[in-house]
Amino acid sequence: MIYSLYIISKAGGLMYQKDFNEGLAHLTANEYLVFAGTFHGVHAITSKISPVRNSTSSGLEVLEADSFKLYCFQTLTGTKFLIIADPTHPNIDLVLRRTYDVYSDYVMKNPFYTPEMPIRSELFDINIVKLIKQVGG
Repeated sequence: MIYSLYIISKAGGLMYQKDFNEGLAHLTANEYLVFAGTFHGVHAITSKISPVRNSTSSGLEVLEADSFKLYCFQTLTGTKFLIIADPTHPNIDLVLRRTYDVYSDYVMKNPFYTPEMPIRSELFDINIVKLIKQVGG
């Protein structure tokens, strides 16, 4: 089961957030913004602490807890896609890539969208929900 999706800009701003599980505790708008900024900072630091010399680390990719896993996919432009899911959910890498495809099709190809700004697209919402239902959200 997929619990939540977050999209964070290259500057650390929260561009999109959606919960897919009714049982989750809802955060305030400010708490979602703090989460995005905090994750952005942690991701930046972890990309620099690779123990392998001359290695380019992509930063934090998976955070595992008892009841969930947080997965991060960072694009070449620095936009981060975070999915919080049940730890036993298979193929999260595929889900992240397909989420990026939906983002590319319905957000980045929209001539009225300003990059790095919050995503307000009904077509994007509809297709993300459809994707999550397809993959067992």
